[in-house]
Amino acid sequence: MAQSSNPSKLSLSSNFTRKPLPMLHPNSTLLPTKLKPPPSFKILSSLSPPPPPSSKPTTTNTLNLISLLRAIPDWADRVQERGMRKNRALYNHENWVHHRSSLRHIRHLLSSLQSHVILSLVPPVLAFTSVAVIIASYNTAVDLHWLPGFFPVLRSSSLPYQLTAPALALLLVFRTEASYSRFEEGRKAWKNIIAGTDDFARQVISGVENSSDESIKSALLNYIMAFPVALKCHVMYGSDIGRDLKNLLEVDDLAVVLNSKHGPRCIVGFISQTLKALQLEESQRTMLVSPCLNYLNFRFY
Repeated sequence: MAQSSNPSKLSLSSNFTRKPLPMLHPNSTLLPTKLKPPPSFKILSSLSPPPPPSSKPTTTNTLNLISLLRAIPDWADRVQERGMRKNRALYNHENWVHHRSSLRHIRHLLSSLQSHVILSLVPPVLAFTSVAVIIASYNTAVDLHWLPGFFPVLRSSSLPYQLTAPALALLLVFRTEASYSRFEEGRKAWKNIIAGTDDFARQVISGVENSSDESIKSALLNYIMAFPVALKCHVMYGSDIGRDLKNLLEVDDLAVVLNSKHGPRCIVGFISQTLKALQLEESQRTMLVSPCLNYLNFRFY
């Protein structure tokens, strides 16, 4: 469009040229494909509550308190377990003379902290003593009017203790008798195992006389000697069966025993296979297998 010849007059027309809109598909929209979320504004005010404190210090203090309370029970348990793993020799005449000495009471008093019974009683006795001290201190503070008057004095009747004392005494006697019975039964079972093992080894030594079976005979005797050791490690917690059997078994046999779930039964299987490999008459094989192998295999499982 031409401009006006008179510059003083303003033209009310525009030099903007309208462009045609692009043709849109009927199903299309003019909305954007991805809308940005509107910005969020966080109002800060001096009246807003402060953020909650972290719970880490509280958790740390709780863990420290639990560790402090478990210190004495853990110490008693460690001493008991160390005493259980200690090797004990059988009593001889000199040991019995030392045990019957008139000074045994002083020796027992000085070694009281090494007693398993006393160590097992240390944690509960300390716990109940602590509760009693707290209650006694509270009642003393109430009696001396160190606390407000609405705090009551804690009292309990002695009738429940009088009624339950005879039952607890009888229960203690029965438990002690049952403990000694279990100990005596275990001692007899172990004595029978050792006697059966010795009898089995004696029959193998006297019954196998073929010179071509000397290596098999030696392996069989090692298996027989390894059986009570493996059984001891199987019934005792924390035993090192690999260390105890390394001088009796070959490396391959020891690896099989270590990988098995039941070491004594695995060694019984070795004994059975070794007996089958011996060149014996059927009567001799039956004499070795029937009374001895069945005795070791079934009686103590």
